Amino acid sequence: MHEQFWEPLAGLSREETAERAGCRYLAECDSYAISLLNTEYVVDPAHRMIRSAGASGEKRTAGYLQQLCILAYLVQARDLPPAEALVSVEKLDPGGFFFRGSHRLPVEKLADAFGSDPPLLHKAGRVLNAVPRTFGDASIEISVLPRIPVTLVIWGADEEFPARASILFDRNSTAQLPLDVLFAVGALTIQVVLSIVDTLI
Repeated sequence: MHEQFWEPLAGLSREETAERAGCRYLAECDSYAISLLNTEYVVDPAHRMIRSAGASGEKRTAGYLQQLCILAYLVQARDLPPAEALVSVEKLDPGGFFFRGSHRLPVEKLADAFGSDPPLLHKAGRVLNAVPRTFGDASIEISVLPRIPVTLVIWGADEEFPARASILFDRNSTAQLPLDVLFAVGALTIQVVLSIVDTLI
């Protein structure tokens, strides 16, 4: 799985990769420790395994999207500060034509989940150590990966308009990951946040 990333990752300097990606290199087991959506994963390049520790301490193999996001990030991340400018995925350069059709992120699921109760987004965000923001009726910034912040915004439904939702990326995100992996980051973020809502209701 994801051979296109395992091969180049194996040839990279471990210490330099950890510094670029803002994660930790575990010399004792020749692995990386990296946080994805507030869950720590251990990446073992030699054995091509990515695992997380569950609540019981049991090691679990990361899923397809988790592995894709982590591996692409370790290979391509750059030691750059965020631009501190948020944009919709359609305005990521050159994302205007990419995030359409089958690559349209399902933000309507966020609107359905939080539109009648926007503060619920903040409750879900606390599970992910998200930072409250001031956009819309409720918004949070999630550190999906060390250099990949994602902001979710909810506008609640009222008598005139239906609920709306938006997902925003830092403008520098395309310097860290290609568009197809940023799509995976967005889809995974929505998936995880919605799974948290199920535990809160």
